[in-house]
Amino acid sequence: MSSPKQFQEKCAAVFRPELRPRIPSHISKALIAATSVLLASTAVFAAAQAPAAAPAASDRITNPVAAFAGIDKITGRIITFDVYIDETVQFGALQVTPRVCYSRPDTEQPKTDSFVEVDEITLDRKIRRIFTGWMFAESPGLNAVEHAVYDVWLKGCKQKSDVPPPTAAKADTGKPKTEAAKARAPAQPADAASEPTDAAPAPDDTTDTN
Repeated sequence: MSSPKQFQEKCAAVFRPELRPRIPSHISKALIAATSVLLASTAVFAAAQAPAAAPAASDRITNPVAAFAGIDKITGRIITFDVYIDETVQFGALQVTPRVCYSRPDTEQPKTDSFVEVDEITLDRKIRRIFTGWMFAESPGLNAVEHAVYDVWLKGCKQKSDVPPPTAAKADTGKPKTEAAKARAPAQPADAASEPTDAAPAPDDTTDTN
């Protein structure tokens, strides 16, 4: 068994090269190997404690079309319909208007949501807002539309739809209205000019009085 003095000399030899020749080679190699293992273990422990880099979050996909499903509680009939963003489609007594519709890439966990406004047409032909908020395709019952007869929920988001875009429909309906307005325009002054002509007295009446 070595004395405390010899133990101190062995430990000092690890850090002081000039003392290494005094220590047997097999002891010096063992101390160096032990120190290397200790340093390696410390490095591994420090790496394990370091926070892992957060994975890059994928951007959500903005879609121009929102797909809905609706049910008539009286008849039990369920239909599906597509609505373009910022456009309004009527289902029964409800008017559905999506403002945005987001989805995720196929490599991500499904998460499809849409911010929707739903109005009700009352019996006296007034419009009353009954829902404003987010709808989730994966959880249709989370934010449900409360109505006595109709239910509407989000089915998904689309990039394309079989329904024609609303801009094309507006262009078709707007053109005849413009032409009709132009056709009616010249008729108004003609009618107004004919009124004073009919009201004027006939020249023969003035001749007879003389």
